[in-house]
Amino acid sequence: MCKWPNAEAAWDMLQFGLRLGSRPRQLATTTPRPTRLIKRLLADKEAIVTRMTTRHNHAFLAPSFLEAVVARYRGSVLGRQELDGELIEDLPGALWQRGMFRRFEGGNVGRILVAVDPPVTGTARSDACGIVVAGRVGEGAVVLEDCTLRPAAPLQWARRAVAAYKAHAADAIVVEVNQGGDLVRQVLAQVDATVPVRQLRADRGKWLRAEPVAALYGRGLVQHADGLTALEDEMCAFGADGRSEGHSPDRVDALVWALTELLLNDNRPRIRGL
Repeated sequence: MCKWPNAEAAWDMLQFGLRLGSRPRQLATTTPRPTRLIKRLLADKEAIVTRMTTRHNHAFLAPSFLEAVVARYRGSVLGRQELDGELIEDLPGALWQRGMFRRFEGGNVGRILVAVDPPVTGTARSDACGIVVAGRVGEGAVVLEDCTLRPAAPLQWARRAVAAYKAHAADAIVVEVNQGGDLVRQVLAQVDATVPVRQLRADRGKWLRAEPVAALYGRGLVQHADGLTALEDEMCAFGADGRSEGHSPDRVDALVWALTELLLNDNRPRIRGL
């Protein structure tokens, strides 16, 4: 359940399936993650919560799994969540904590950017293509949508990025070109050559690039639209090794590019469309 996109809306809709019988009930199983839906259900007096650890299930698990996986993650934050079923609110030392996320309550959105962090290749085993839409709001910014795509062949992610650009009437697409160089611009041009593209090149590691953006959250300058659970999970799991739960933080990379360009690289007054 903690992996559902739009989890609260999906859960609320499921309740309409419980309108018959003398005592309709539902059972949901999940590894606990600090989503709004999980917190809401844990606080519900009508909900019955049963917890089970991997240790309780050892009789039905392969010995090799217990030796390799359990031994490796036992005692770690990830192990406490995945093996012991603990609800871990925040990763110790993480740049982002869930208390930093402010909900967007409306307002005039100025300059809008679609940021793209393309994968090196486009196979099923490749990293996702991070695509995040953000806009300027007063002195801060709002993250409007996470359009991240996986698997992501070049033309697939280019179409997704251009579609997001048009859907949000954005001003430009900003894209990291460390891996693809001019090829990235060429792929986007195949979809729509009229879309303005700004190429960005990373000269520091992921963690160092993310630190100034996390500081913006700490100052309360960034708001989030609804439906960004996957992005927020990846942000809170982003570690100093530059990975999120062992994977490439593609959503975080795109977010960092968008907010860096909106709030850190360019504080000059800007007219929409320029």
